[in-house]
Order: sequence, then C-alpha cells, then structure tokens
Amino acid sequence: MVVNIRKKRELVSRILGVGINRVRFEPDKLDDVADSITRENIKSLVKNGSIWTAKIKGTSRGRTRTKLQIKKKHGTGPGSKKGKKTARVGKKEVYVIKVRSMRRHLKILKERKDLTNEQFWSLYKKVNGAQVRSLSHLRELVKVARTH
Repeated sequence: MVVNIRKKRELVSRILGVGINRVRFEPDKLDDVADSITRENIKSLVKNGSIWTAKIKGTSRGRTRTKLQIKKKHGTGPGSKKGKKTARVGKKEVYVIKVRSMRRHLKILKERKDLTNEQFWSLYKKVNGAQVRSLSHLRELVKVARTH
C-alpha cells in the first residue's frame, strides 16, 4: 500500500529538529508511520528504530589541510623574509625563551652540585637583571664562578 508520508516527514523533522531530507523511514514499517498521528506516536517509532535521521555529509577538509601545511613550509626561506627578526617573533617571546633556558640550566647545575647556593643565586640574579646575554655567556660565567 503506497501512502503519502510527506506530512509525516515534516512532522518528524520538526520534532527532531533536523531538515526534512535527513528523515529516513524503515521501508517495512511504512504502514506504522502512516498510522501515527500524534507526536507521541512518532517519538515511539523513533525510539524503536522505525524512523531515524541520516548523518550530515560534510565536505572533507583533509586535502585542504595538507595543502595548507605545505604552503606554510614553502616561501619561508631567508629570501622571502621582510622586516626585522622581531617582526616574526616578538622581543618578549625571545626574552622569555632565553631566560627560561638559562634558569633551567642553572637549576640543573645546582642539582648536580656544580654550583654552590651562593653562586647559583648570584648568577640567577644576573640572568634576571639581563646581565647575561645568552646561554653560552652563562656557561662562561659559570666557569669563572667555579674557579673562584
């Protein structure tokens, strides 16, 4: 028996909050769907699996992602760079990375007992006061501190 179930489809879409085209009916249970009048009837059919919604088919962005990754890598050589170093990485960011690495180095030296507590704090304060240029400069200062 062929039944026009367009209105049922609309009702289901309103109940479930999806588009009309996503509503699916079990082919064997079309008579039950045609007989259902109230929202409760339809909800019970959804519950027992006679009515369901199709999943949304989206556009895959997998290929786009790989393309973007390649695009990010290309054209980043020294010939394509414009502006100062700080145009790409900020001064503060560079400073924070540098200070953290120096503090980590000092901590390791202290734990290995290569530095006394006094030497450690002296160098730590120098790092904090920007008297140490780089990690290699810190290593030189550590050598000097050990000899004294």
